[in-house]
Amino acid sequence: MEAYNQVFVNNRKWVQSKLDGDPDYFEKLAADQKPTFLYIGCSDSRVPANEIMGLPPGELFVHRNIANLVVNTDDNVQSVLQYAIEVLEVRHVIVCGHYGCGGIKAALVPRDMGQLNGWLREIRDVYRLHKVELGKIVDEEASHRRLVELNVREQARNIIKTAFLQKQYNKTGYPIVHGWVYDLHNGLLKDLEIDFQAILNEVREVYDLRKDPNS
Repeated sequence: MEAYNQVFVNNRKWVQSKLDGDPDYFEKLAADQKPTFLYIGCSDSRVPANEIMGLPPGELFVHRNIANLVVNTDDNVQSVLQYAIEVLEVRHVIVCGHYGCGGIKAALVPRDMGQLNGWLREIRDVYRLHKVELGKIVDEEASHRRLVELNVREQARNIIKTAFLQKQYNKTGYPIVHGWVYDLHNGLLKDLEIDFQAILNEVREVYDLRKDPNS
């Protein structure tokens, strides 16, 4: 219980440090949120979204799950996307993976993992799509790192397929979807420089959801 109780001690110290810097800090924070970014990242505790981006509370709307997946049947992530895009009107959606991701590594193990099977299948599907490229990488660590990057790209593509994104972009020119990878060994973010417009044009050939045929 010592570690648990320490959390509340830390919380009070944190509150006081904020009030010392600005007596109205929490009043301002409670007034409203108008984040610029939606961040979809991994649940890994070593990747604190606000800290690695150097952003204060209120600037970042966050969703996290194992291996930063955007699954079309996952009501949780789809609800976050809709709310962030349609209500908060974020201007950038970021999918951020990280090297050394346990979910990526687990997906490459041919073993029954119970409840995780369905979730990890999403990553295994990414591997299947890029099997030829990954099969040419001899070094196991390099292969894992590349799969992390490919997974980020595929999840970004999944976001671009959604009606939330396409309709809002058609109306306002935002949000833009980005793919990043965080390196635990040096703390640096890597921009995968996803060509958002090219992918949008490509997916619209099949997933053009901008117009409601019933309207």
